[in-house]
Amino acid sequence: MAGDNTSSADFTLGGLFGTEKTGGLVFAVVCIVFFTALTANGVMVVLIRADARLHTPMYFLLSHLSLIDMLYISTIVPKMLVDYLRGQRTISFAGCTAQHFLYLTLVGAEFFLLGLMAYDRYVAICSPLRYPVLMSRRVCWLIVAGSWLGGSLDGFLLTPITMSFPFCGSRDIDHFFCEAPAVLRLACADTALYETVMYACCVLMLLTPSSVVVASYARILAAVHRMSSAEGRRKAFATCSSHMIVVTLFYGAAMYTYMVPQAYHQPAQDKVFSVFYTILTPMLNPLIYSLRNKDVAGALQRALRRLRGSQRVSREAF
Repeated sequence: MAGDNTSSADFTLGGLFGTEKTGGLVFAVVCIVFFTALTANGVMVVLIRADARLHTPMYFLLSHLSLIDMLYISTIVPKMLVDYLRGQRTISFAGCTAQHFLYLTLVGAEFFLLGLMAYDRYVAICSPLRYPVLMSRRVCWLIVAGSWLGGSLDGFLLTPITMSFPFCGSRDIDHFFCEAPAVLRLACADTALYETVMYACCVLMLLTPSSVVVASYARILAAVHRMSSAEGRRKAFATCSSHMIVVTLFYGAAMYTYMVPQAYHQPAQDKVFSVFYTILTPMLNPLIYSLRNKDVAGALQRALRRLRGSQRVSREAF
């Protein structure tokens, strides 16, 4: 297979689980993270959809963030887990192409959405009287559509070029999924021009939204600092700091992967950084942004009461 230069030949993924001694433990941890991410994000989508009190711009954007996270983690982790159980690590050329496209589209959409969500919080705290106008339903839909469009353009632009390079030698991808830098290491052609184009795309898709996040939270913290209530300041600082930790992990790990020159990369380090923004962030987002929120906790309690009430009525009917 190593000498096969046809586009239909399979790739072999290096995986994430390491040796047999540690593989089982890492597999269990990844399983827990994956199902926690699916459950937490799924609960968020259902609650925001079902509870009228959560029909606000902030929760509308959070529901789409949860949807992206569910799709995002599902493009990578299920195959990785199934391959470990089956004792295989191959992925077809078509499968690698599809995974690469979906990953770029979804991660790109999340890059933009997180930046615009920070702007939403800035408007809510610093210009509350103008909030209904600046964050109208139409604006919210434009934010969501723009995020998906930006991510899709990234996927449609970079995926065909990445997968069109000839792979003359080894087809062993030293990574746990078909990420562009890992795939490009196998190409037997000059990729310098393409890497420059990819770098320019990443500057646009990473630095622009991350700059919006930093600027928004800087203005928010300045406004919070002027609050007269010490308790209000404490809560606001705690919320902002937790948000910034998640955003820093997400953008920081992605910047390392796509903006640091490849000469400074090591496959083992690349896997660790990729874990932060492909596996951990989809689990952390609903826990940090939403489920610790009193409004969401109240909506969850009301939903559970309705569920218990319907079950009681069903038992009484029989």
